Amino acid sequence: MASYLPATTDSIAQALEAKDASESISMLYRVLENPSASPEALRIKEQAITNLTELLTQEKKAEDLRSLLTQLRPFFSLIPKAKTAKIVRGIIDAVAKIPGTSDLQISLCKEMVEWTRAEKRTFLRQRVEARLAALLMESKEYSEALTLLSSLIKEVRRLDDKLLLVDIDLLESKLHFSLRNLPKAKAALTAARTAANAIYVPPAQQGTIDLQSGILHAEEKDYKTAYSYFFEAFEAFNALEDPRAVFSLKYMLLCKIMVSQADDVSGIISSKAGLQYVGPDLDAMKAVADAHSKRSLKFFETALRDYRAQLEEDPIVHRHLSSLYDTLLEQNLCRLIEPYSRVEIAHVAEMIELPVDHVEKKLSQMILDKKFAGTLDQGAGCLVIFDDPKPDAIFPATLETIANIGKVVDSLYVRSARIMA
Repeated sequence: MASYLPATTDSIAQALEAKDASESISMLYRVLENPSASPEALRIKEQAITNLTELLTQEKKAEDLRSLLTQLRPFFSLIPKAKTAKIVRGIIDAVAKIPGTSDLQISLCKEMVEWTRAEKRTFLRQRVEARLAALLMESKEYSEALTLLSSLIKEVRRLDDKLLLVDIDLLESKLHFSLRNLPKAKAALTAARTAANAIYVPPAQQGTIDLQSGILHAEEKDYKTAYSYFFEAFEAFNALEDPRAVFSLKYMLLCKIMVSQADDVSGIISSKAGLQYVGPDLDAMKAVADAHSKRSLKFFETALRDYRAQLEEDPIVHRHLSSLYDTLLEQNLCRLIEPYSRVEIAHVAEMIELPVDHVEKKLSQMILDKKFAGTLDQGAGCLVIFDDPKPDAIFPATLETIANIGKVVDSLYVRSARIMA
């Protein structure tokens, strides 16, 4: 009896009807071992690969998916290059669905880049390299990802592959943003928008561009423009039922909080679109909005502690909430010290319910930033607040008089020069 199964639809049906997944996988492998290279057999084998990929993903067998790609290389020489690209990208996407496989995905992409280079499959290599750069960025291997992207961008620009260029420019923008290089992040995003304007861009891709635009505008403290971009991204992702919709909605709420419109947050969450995404992410933003409305640092710190994963571990939210926390702390301290000319730091710390050293450090920073006039008497553990010095009106008046005299002298000089001439 031959070890392989005939490449027919019946063999596929039998494999899928098997008692357990391992038996189905075994039968599908036997279909792929069939040496027949007729058009019908090749079509059946493509179907077998799709089914096998799905089963291996369900069983979380990432290593088996990797070896399947290697095993299929002779088969790829029998089918068109476009179908090869579809299968390779499908298997790499399948590995990505299995959690904890980042290192495996990177090594798999590197293997495929070497193979595509040897086989001179430029179209596929460029897409796998773009995927590899994204994986390297996620693994915080920024320098390696940047080197790879720099050479890839030059190559793709030469070929004028607009759709891939949008992907790569967008990726470069995210990479520069991660490296805190905002001018280059904005330039790359502008390049992505320019390329996107020349072609039809899928809604998911357009949503990604809008999301990145919102992030960059928020970074420049232009929260109103950022909100409109996040809203566009949310609408695109919501229509596609993309999981990134919840992040767009979360950033929309963040913008509302940052422009002191925290009261609008509950209205957005309770809207028809918002109710679909009720969960820890929106609860976290609601807790922050409540703390901001009440100007309560205690509630703010409670929210940060209770929703650590949603607030502290999201780098975009964390960065903006840090500045919001500082603003809230400054406002609270100014309000508390306003009635005093001299007050113990321990008393201020007790009223604001924060550690003494934390309050002392913040007060010294506020004095240096000229938020109020005062000094810290560390020997006595007191804060001494000075009255705001009244500006003396004589100095501006004197400067204005001198400026006017200067003008008169200049005009007299011009007049005398004319008479002498």
